Amino acid sequence: MDHKRNIYLKMKTLAEARRVLRETFPAAALLCRDTEMLSVPDSVGRVLAEPVFARLSSPNFHAAAMDGLAVAAERTYGASETTPLALTVGREAIPVNTGHVLPEGTDAVIMIEHVTFEDPDRAVIEAPVFPWQNVRKMGEDIVAGELLFPQNHRVTPYCVGALLSGGIFIVAVRRKPKVLIIPTGSELVDWRTTPLEDLKPGQVLESNGYVLSRMVEAAGGEAVQLDKRSDDLQDITDAIAEGVAGEFDVVLTIGGSSAGSEDFARHALSELGNILVHGVTIMPGKPVIAGEVSGKPVFGMPGYPVSAIVAFEQLVRPLLCAMLGQPEPEPQKVQAHPTRKIPSKLGVEEFLRVKLGQVGDRIVATPLPRGAGMITSITEADGILRIPNAVEGVAEHEPVEVELIKPLPLVRNTIVVVGSHDNTLDLLADRLQAAYPALSLSSSHVGSMGGLMAIRKGVCHMAGSHLLDTEDGTYNASYIKRYLPQVPVRRVNLVFRDQGLMVLPGNPKNIQGIEDLVRDDVRLINRQGGSGTRILLDYRLRQLGIDPGDIEGYRDEEFTHMSVAVAVLSGRADVGLGIFAAARALGLDFIPVVTEQYDLIIPEAYFETENIQRVLEIINSRTFKAQVEALGGYHTEKTGEIY
Repeated sequence: MDHKRNIYLKMKTLAEARRVLRETFPAAALLCRDTEMLSVPDSVGRVLAEPVFARLSSPNFHAAAMDGLAVAAERTYGASETTPLALTVGREAIPVNTGHVLPEGTDAVIMIEHVTFEDPDRAVIEAPVFPWQNVRKMGEDIVAGELLFPQNHRVTPYCVGALLSGGIFIVAVRRKPKVLIIPTGSELVDWRTTPLEDLKPGQVLESNGYVLSRMVEAAGGEAVQLDKRSDDLQDITDAIAEGVAGEFDVVLTIGGSSAGSEDFARHALSELGNILVHGVTIMPGKPVIAGEVSGKPVFGMPGYPVSAIVAFEQLVRPLLCAMLGQPEPEPQKVQAHPTRKIPSKLGVEEFLRVKLGQVGDRIVATPLPRGAGMITSITEADGILRIPNAVEGVAEHEPVEVELIKPLPLVRNTIVVVGSHDNTLDLLADRLQAAYPALSLSSSHVGSMGGLMAIRKGVCHMAGSHLLDTEDGTYNASYIKRYLPQVPVRRVNLVFRDQGLMVLPGNPKNIQGIEDLVRDDVRLINRQGGSGTRILLDYRLRQLGIDPGDIEGYRDEEFTHMSVAVAVLSGRADVGLGIFAAARALGLDFIPVVTEQYDLIIPEAYFETENIQRVLEIINSRTFKAQVEALGGYHTEKTGEIY
């Protein structure tokens, strides 16, 4: 065929796209009328297709609610401390235990604690009881014939007790909506059958289908995932047609929905039915396609994972909810303060993933990377900040509404670390959660100076820093004095670490030191301005009299040591300055430059709090130090020392 590029012919705002889908597929038309019968215990999580009425009262007899004596209440009137009343046991007062059927002729129970026995046959009371006191009357909980649950009620574990108590053992539930998922793309490979060592450049492990399948199930549907389809229009068209003609209620293709020359989703949908939406002004998720084929919704989902997730949550999940007669889930929201100004593109509604934590009396939000292909930007997120399409971003000190992904108690129990990246922070987070499951550590990598600025703004509990004072060779102290004069802090050594040049195995460019960075055949990958590694590099360049402008790649920046290592491993750069542990993790060679000090800077306002003391407990543990040393390139002789 003629491979022509698509254009977004029917791009709409998110609100418009949702309206079009509601009008094309109204909830009443979507509702699954088919039912299946399930035993009550097996129906948890399913949606009732019919109202359920009790067949049995609960309790279905008058029952004693206490251990004691069953009596006719009127027989006890007049009893008091001054005029105690004696009752004949077995005739006027019949012994009962909790749950026993109330004997005929009785209507109340005297608690055994309020009875004195003069002898086995004679009980004395000093207070009367009133009718039905300490008695569970027949039908107190459930009355036969009453409505237990209406149709479209989702069955919970609590409901099981009510249904069984009401004499209901089998219920009619709505059939789960069936969703066909068709991954497309010649580059996709099956992780179940492809060894990692056989993975070739350009090949991608298929994961989106599994993500969307589980999202379908979480929404109450049933997913069927096909093997991937190559970039062949006829193959993709046939797969969609078979799905629509079969038992499926919704069809999702994955990939090929954008504007590339081999993006065939739009062509396939145009051939089979009607395109309702091609492109939505959201980020991520813009390339999504929504169409109608034979009266059924068909979606072309973006290939980038976060785009696919957002598109599913905003467009597909509402339809599945309608099929089950359920309202769309409403996320919990909190007010949060951004840790910095966040620009955004005008005309696009952005779903920005953020980390959250409570610092002082405020919840603070730190933006995560925006890349639609970065699945970790959503697995690491605590919430979603939705930036409307009519604004160009969020001001630094302006509180914003954030939709929670994780429960609020977890957010409140998060220790917020901002500053320089180090691999030992990941170990610390793991050890902390192993020891204290309700406590988590969230680190954002903005460089050492960024960490100090975060402390000054009051938006973190601690900052990671390895800032070299080029005058006296010390670390961090002079910067704290200069930039945090009004903020009392404590400094805790986390590690000493080896910093050096990372190069490909075998060092094919024969790089020996910093002086080789000016060579014409060497390309550098740098760290961002304000990071301790960048300050170290600039210091060494000044010592050697090297102009940074003479270094190829000096302005190409990454935010973590691991990102620098990946850039070298991938061939994007020949060399990068970073820690030995990052080089070792990816099998790179390492040319030592310096052993530096990496500290945690902690405001005194938080230092004595229980959570920070737990962090210090972990840092000082033998287990943590042993794990740090096992990474290589770290020294723990002073780990845990407080300055």
